[in-house]
Amino acid sequence: MAVPEFRSPQCWAQSTKLLLTLWVFSFVGEACKKVTFHVPPTLEADKIIGRVSLKECLSSADGIIPSDPDFRVLDDGSVYPTRTVVLSDEKRYFTIQLSDSKMQTQKEITVILEHKKKVLKKRHTKETVLRRSKRRWAPIPCSMQENSLGPFPLFLQQVQSDAAQNYTVFYSIRGRGADQEPLNWFFIERDTGNLYCTRPVDREEYDVFDLIAYATTADGYSADSPLPLPIKIEDENDNHPLFTEAIYNFEVSEGSRLGTTVGTVCATDKDEPDTMHTRLKYSILEQSPPSPGLFSVHPDTGVITTVSHYMDREVVDKYKLIMKVQDMNGQFFGLISTSTCIITVQDSNDNAPTFRQNAYETAVEENTYNVEILRIPVDDKDMVNSANWKANFTILKGNENGWFKITTDPATNEGVLCVVKPLDYEENRQMTLEIGVNNEAPFIRDVANRIPTMNRAVVTVHVRDQNEGPECKPPEQYVRIKENSAVGSKINGYKAYDPETKNSNGLRYKKIQDPKDWVSIEEVSGLLTISKTLDRESMAPRNDLYNITVMAIDQEGKSCTGTLAVNIEDVNDNAPEIIQDYIVICKPKMGYTDISAVDPDESIHGPPFQFNLANSSPEVNRIWTLSQVNDTAARLSYQKTADVQIYNIPVTVKDRAGQSATKILRVNLCDCTHPSQCLLRSRSAGITMGKWAILAILLGIALLFSVLLTLVCGVVTAQKGKHFPEDLAQQNLIISNTEAPGDDRVCSANGFTTHTANNSSQGFCGTMGSGMRNGGQETIEMMKGHQTLDSCRVAGHHHTLDSCRGGHMETDNCRYAYSEWHSFTQPRLGEKLHVCNHNEDHIPSQDYVLAYNYEGRGSPAGSVGCCSEKQDEEGLDFLNNLEPKFLTLAETCTKR
Repeated sequence: MAVPEFRSPQCWAQSTKLLLTLWVFSFVGEACKKVTFHVPPTLEADKIIGRVSLKECLSSADGIIPSDPDFRVLDDGSVYPTRTVVLSDEKRYFTIQLSDSKMQTQKEITVILEHKKKVLKKRHTKETVLRRSKRRWAPIPCSMQENSLGPFPLFLQQVQSDAAQNYTVFYSIRGRGADQEPLNWFFIERDTGNLYCTRPVDREEYDVFDLIAYATTADGYSADSPLPLPIKIEDENDNHPLFTEAIYNFEVSEGSRLGTTVGTVCATDKDEPDTMHTRLKYSILEQSPPSPGLFSVHPDTGVITTVSHYMDREVVDKYKLIMKVQDMNGQFFGLISTSTCIITVQDSNDNAPTFRQNAYETAVEENTYNVEILRIPVDDKDMVNSANWKANFTILKGNENGWFKITTDPATNEGVLCVVKPLDYEENRQMTLEIGVNNEAPFIRDVANRIPTMNRAVVTVHVRDQNEGPECKPPEQYVRIKENSAVGSKINGYKAYDPETKNSNGLRYKKIQDPKDWVSIEEVSGLLTISKTLDRESMAPRNDLYNITVMAIDQEGKSCTGTLAVNIEDVNDNAPEIIQDYIVICKPKMGYTDISAVDPDESIHGPPFQFNLANSSPEVNRIWTLSQVNDTAARLSYQKTADVQIYNIPVTVKDRAGQSATKILRVNLCDCTHPSQCLLRSRSAGITMGKWAILAILLGIALLFSVLLTLVCGVVTAQKGKHFPEDLAQQNLIISNTEAPGDDRVCSANGFTTHTANNSSQGFCGTMGSGMRNGGQETIEMMKGHQTLDSCRVAGHHHTLDSCRGGHMETDNCRYAYSEWHSFTQPRLGEKLHVCNHNEDHIPSQDYVLAYNYEGRGSPAGSVGCCSEKQDEEGLDFLNNLEPKFLTLAETCTKR
C-alpha cells in the first residue's frame, strides 16, 4: 500500500504543464471557440499555462491582444501569466482578440481557466490506515528576497501530502510569522497547500522564519507528520556601512618617522556577514590642508599611517581627513559612507631658543647684591608654556667667583641676571659674561644633528663706583706684647684702610671692647698705649689670645669693626711654689714623703725644678734629706733615730731660669699606722675657744633651759590627760635587724652605747633595751624614753638632742622610725669604714677593718655585739659589770 507523502512543487508544475498541453491539443479543431485550461489555483509568472491555435481561427492575424493584462499570448499561441496569479474563484475568463489589418477582420477566442478537481472519498472513521510513525520529510529549501515589491500576497511554494490522493486534506502552518509574533506575515491555503507572504520582510530584523506545516483530514486526523518549513530571507544590499564615530580625533608627534601609526577608523554594516554586502574598503577622500599628502589608510584594516616626515607643527598644527568606506569590496556600485578624522600634530622640541641680540650691556653699583640687573628675552617657535618652549639659561664664562646668577622668569621666559655677591669697583670696573640658553626638554635626535642646541650671547656688566666706608681687612690682626711692660709704652694697633685711596689717611679709631682695660687707643694713629701692667697669669686660659675690639671711622661717619688679637709674651715673673704646707709621716711604717712644686709661668720658665734644704738648723740637716724624684717633685727622707714630733723644714725650689722661693714645711713625724690618726689628734689638741665659740655655748645653755621648761610642762599636761597603756615599752621600741657580723659602737663618758657616724669622739647615746639573738641574726630594740638620736617629740613640742640628754621622759611620742635611724647612721658609718680601710699611704688595705664572725657557743669572748645576750628588759645593771666579750668594745669606746 502506498504511504501518503508530500510532493514537491516542481513535480506538480511538470504535471500541470503536461496536462495543459493535452488539453490544448484536444481543442485544436475548435477554432474561434472557447478554450478551457485546467490549472492549479496559483499560476507562476512566465510559466506557460497552455496554447491555443490562432491560425485555425484567423490565419493571417497580425494583432494578438489579450483582454486580461495578467496574461500575454505569443505568436505561436502560448499563454503565459505576466505575474503570479492566484485564482480565488473556481473559474476565470478572458478573451484573445485577433485582427488582420489587411483583411480588416477581427475574431475572438475565449479562454476559461478553472481549477482541477479530484473526486476523493472520505475516510471512514473505522477504516484503518497504515502509516509510518515519526516520519518527517525535510522541506525543500525555501527562501524569499527581502524588501520584495510583491504583488502581495506573494506565492512562495506549495506544500502537498501524498495522503491527499486518498482523502480530503486540509493544510495549516504554525510558528513565528504565522500564529506567533509577528502575526499573519505568512499563510497557507487550506485546500491547496500554497504558501504566501503578505508583506515585505527586512532580513536585518528577521533572517529566517521557522514554520511548521500540518496536513489533517476533516475529522482531525493527522495524515502526515508535521513538516518543518524554514523560510530563509535572502539578503539584499540595502544597508550602508557606517563609521563607529562621526568624528575621529588622533594625535601624532611632529617629526615622526615614516609609517608611524596615527589611529584606526572602523565601520560596520548590518547586511549579512561574510558576503559581498559587508566586505568593506576604506580610503581617504580629502585632506585639508591638501598639500603635501601626509597620511594613508589601509583599505582593509582602516589603520591610518604617516607617509611623509615633513610634518612641522609650527607650519600646520592640525589636519582634517574625510574618510570613505564602501561595501561590495569597494566596487563602484557599492554603498558609501563618510566620516571626519581630525589629526592634531603634537609639539616636539625641534626649535632652539634664540637670543634677540648677540650682545647686551648693563651696569650695577659696587657693594650691592641680590639685585636684578638685566632681563634677556629669547624667541622659541615651539608650543608656548611647554617644556619644549621653556628656556634654561647658563652662565658659561666670566662667573668663576660666583658673583652672578641667572634664572628664568616662568611667565615671560626671559633670563633674569642678578648680582649675588658684592662687586668692588676698585678691583673690577667691567666684567664680561657669556650666556647660553637651551630648552628644558632635550632636542629630538634628527634636529640635534642638524642645528646647534645652545644659542649664546655676551653680556657686559659695568661696575659703578660708590663712596665706601673703611674696610677692616683682615678682620683679625695680631700683635705681641711682653707682660709686665712699662705703663705708657706704645705699640702698633689695628690698621684699617679706605678702599678708594688704599691708605689709612683720615680714619679715626675707637676702642669698643677691652676685657681688662689694659690698653688705650689713640684716635688718629690707632696706636695702643699700655695703661695697666699686663699679667699673663691672670688670663684664663693663660695661653689664649687677648682680644681687643676696635672700630675705624671715616670722615663721613661710615665705619668698620676689627679685632686686635694680642699675644702676651711670658716673662719669668713667678717663682715655683711647693704645693704642700703640712705633712704627716707615720713612723716607722713610712720612711719618706714626696713633695711637688708648680710654676704659673710658661714651660720655658718652669721645670725642671731644683729642691734644697735652705738655712736649716744642724738638727734638721742631720735628720732630713732631699733627693730629686722628677722635674717637679722631690723626696723628703728622715733618719730612723729621729724623734716623734713636729719639724719645721725650710725648702728652697728653683726653676730653670733661676727664679726661686723658700717655703717652711711643717712635717709631723708621728707614731701611727695611718696619717689620719695623727690628723685627728692634732685637731683635738689644737682646739681653742674663741669669743664666738663662748657665745655659742651660752646661747646653747639658754636654749637648753627653755627646752627643759617646755618639756616639764608637756609631761605634767600629759600625765593629767593621758594614761599610758600597759605595752608602753613595746610601743617605744623600734626593731632594727642587724644582719652584719657586728656593730661599730662608741660609748660616751657616761657609759651609754652610741651608734657613731664617723670616728670622732662626739656621739649620741641612747638607752639600750633588751636584745635577743636568733641564730646569727641580732634584733635590737632602741627605746627613746631617755635619750634620742637627734631630737624628741613630747606633747607636740620639738627638742634638741642636748635637751634630751640627761633627762628621763616616759612618753610614747619620743620614738624614732627605723627610716630616720637608718638615714642618719648609714652615711656616717660608710665614711668611717672608708677612712679606716686605708693605710697611712692612703692605699686601700684589708688590715684595718676585719669581719668578726660568729664563733659558736663555748667561746670565752662570744660575740662582740653588746646586745647579743638576752638581758632583763628594764635593768641596766649589766653595764656596770662588763664581761670579757665587751672588752674590745670598751677599748673602742675609750676616749683618747
